[in-house]
Parts: sequence; C-alpha cells; structure tokens
Amino acid sequence: MVPSIPPRIHILLASQSDRALVIRRGPSKQVATILWQRDTDTFRLGQWLKGRLYARRADISPDGQYFIYFAMNGRWHTRSPGSWTAISRVPYLKALAFFPQNHSWYGGGLFLDNQHYWLHAGYNPRPPKDDTQLTCVANYPTQANSGGPYPGVYYPRLIRDGWRLIKHDDSRYQHTIDTFDKPLFAGWHLRKLVHSQVSPPPGKSIYWDEHKLIQPQHNITLHFPDWGWAEKDGHKDGSRPRRLVYVTHGQLFATNLNEQGLINTKELYDFNAMTFEPIIAPY
Repeated sequence: MVPSIPPRIHILLASQSDRALVIRRGPSKQVATILWQRDTDTFRLGQWLKGRLYARRADISPDGQYFIYFAMNGRWHTRSPGSWTAISRVPYLKALAFFPQNHSWYGGGLFLDNQHYWLHAGYNPRPPKDDTQLTCVANYPTQANSGGPYPGVYYPRLIRDGWRLIKHDDSRYQHTIDTFDKPLFAGWHLRKLVHSQVSPPPGKSIYWDEHKLIQPQHNITLHFPDWGWAEKDGHKDGSRPRRLVYVTHGQLFATNLNEQGLINTKELYDFNAMTFEPIIAPY
C-alpha cells in the first residue's frame, strides 16, 4: 500500500565507483538502506532499522564499499546505549565499527578517502569495536564543527562533493534557508535550498531541502519545491553519460537538460510501497 505521506529519500553517491546508497525513511521510526548500482540502474535492499538514521550525518566511502552513519533507537539501557555511530558494509547496517553514544548530539562522520574517516563526535569516543581495517583521523580539513550537528557533517560533505555555499541565512531564528550551487551542463546550475525550520510543512523534518534549476544565459529559473534530493551523476571520464538525478514523492528519476529545461525524464525506482522486513547481513 502506498503511504499517504511519501517516504523521505536521501542518497549518497560514491565518487569513485558506480555505487550509491539510498536511505529511505518512512514511517518515521523505520529506515531502509538500498544499494543503487548506477551503471545499470538496478537496486538491492540492504537492511531495515527500527529507529532513526540521520542521513545528513552519514557518508559513503569513495569506492562505495563502506557506510558511516549515526542512528538512534532510544533504548538507553542497552549496549548501544540508545544511539550510536557505526561503519557498515554497503548496503547493510550491521556495524563493523561501533561507537556507542547516549545522546543525539553530533555523531556520524565523513570519509577522507577509502582508508581514512573522521568522526563528528564532539568528544573523544570510547574505544569502539572495529573490524574495518580503516583509520580514524582526529580532524576533518574544514570547519566541520561549526553550525551544530547537522551542518557539521552535511555542509562539509556538500562542499567536498562540488557544491558551493553562495548564501548563508542567519537573519531569522525559526526558519533559515542556506543556498548552495553546483554547475551542471548545457549552461544550467542546480540550486539547493537548505531549510532549517521549527514548524516545517507536513511530511518534512525540521531540516529539509528543495531545489531550483537556473539558466543564467537565458534568464530561466525552474523551481522544484518537491525535489527533496537532487544531484549531478555521470563519470568525469565520460564512460557513463552525465545526467541529473532527483527524488520527488518517494520516487527516483533521471533526466537530461537542453537549453529550455528537462528532457528524456524517466523513473528509475519507486520506494513508496516498501515495508519493513527483517534481514540478516551476510557478514
């Protein structure tokens, strides 16, 4: 059955491979991870989590093999206890490296390369379980700790992945909008409007994104308030054609652009009808 409120979809694209990880949230305390093989546009379910997974504090390694994330299930008297940062093998959630917390601040992290990662901890974490053969570094090479727990991971990840912060909004308390820009092709730019809102619209969290397409040469602006995620896809070496991929109403689409706008749009996957199922990771 298709939910009345579409699931929230966030996607992490591996920069050195054709892999991507889809993070699907819905209902509010159920999250699924799905492998998206971008060269064939095929999808494979990883695992479900009964709890929250904070996609803006997550990252995928450049080769698409590892996933770092922060999650919370509120079971404060368990081994977790209640919240944790973990590194898993894509597309699964079972922890290879495990950093327990007891609060929802900070958490998660970023990959510097395929062998090194940084934890957005805000403190020195307790010695973790770690079967990854990866190395944790003390500092991320930007001002990653500014702006609280969400921009502290999300904004450095955007900037690392080719986005440029062109407008920082600190004029209001209950609703701020920061604007990022990324050049596309055919003269277009993709604008990402990052909202932080105390009373968000129905179906959105207090942190949510919308997007615009800007064509400066022809003075065209196309507004897509329902695009919750959008990104440029395609290999730099031209081995796979460039395209624009985006999510709206729980569905993933791919499209291209000419001077006037979107062309050859097609649906890649509909995540709406997915329901929880227990899955054991194969490791």
